Amino acid sequence: MGKGCLLYYITDRTAFPGDESSRRRRLLEKICEAARAGVDYIQLREKDLPTRDLELLAKEAVSVIAQLKTENRELRTALLINSRTDVALAVQADGIHLRSHDVSPPDVRTVWQCGAGAPARRNSPSRPLIGVSCHTPPEVAQAAAQNATFAVFAPVFEKNNSPTARPAGLIALQKACEAAIPVLALGGITLANAHSCLAAGAAGIAVIRLFQDNDIEPAVRALRSPTR
Repeated sequence: MGKGCLLYYITDRTAFPGDESSRRRRLLEKICEAARAGVDYIQLREKDLPTRDLELLAKEAVSVIAQLKTENRELRTALLINSRTDVALAVQADGIHLRSHDVSPPDVRTVWQCGAGAPARRNSPSRPLIGVSCHTPPEVAQAAAQNATFAVFAPVFEKNNSPTARPAGLIALQKACEAAIPVLALGGITLANAHSCLAAGAAGIAVIRLFQDNDIEPAVRALRSPTR
């Protein structure tokens, strides 16, 4: 599949067993594991958390990745916060992941430029990374027109935890990938079918379970292997 394959880990601490403290600890361990393995982007997608709890968790995630970067200056993993520009700015994350009917990338940049001037936020990047969830090729084209960093197209395949979600399929993915923006495939992605997504034109793969339920480094190695 090649070293150029972009990889995106989308978090879900509720999938881990145990109480809330155990789940948070396990999630931070997975974030550390993903960063060490060279995953390009991590989206903190804990939508059920109150703002204060989300901010505390995000700060811990930022700290974990920052520490790893002091140990390995070649590490390039970026942390994006799902939908919450305010939280991303408060914790000095690398950017935002927008839902399909969220605010627009230009709106995020406007808020970011205003918020980044606050004393506590001066270390925030001057231009945020912006990922956008898309479900149709026109939505991907719109994300490209609004200068999003990348689009996540889903669901490509049927998802086990959401069998009623109609898969878009590889033909729709191929059409979406015609837009002038990197497109990452999401939804039912496995090591067995990931290559077909890249062959359809995807710039990379976005996953939840594939990384959360398995050792990440071997999965990354397999996804980026040119022999697969």
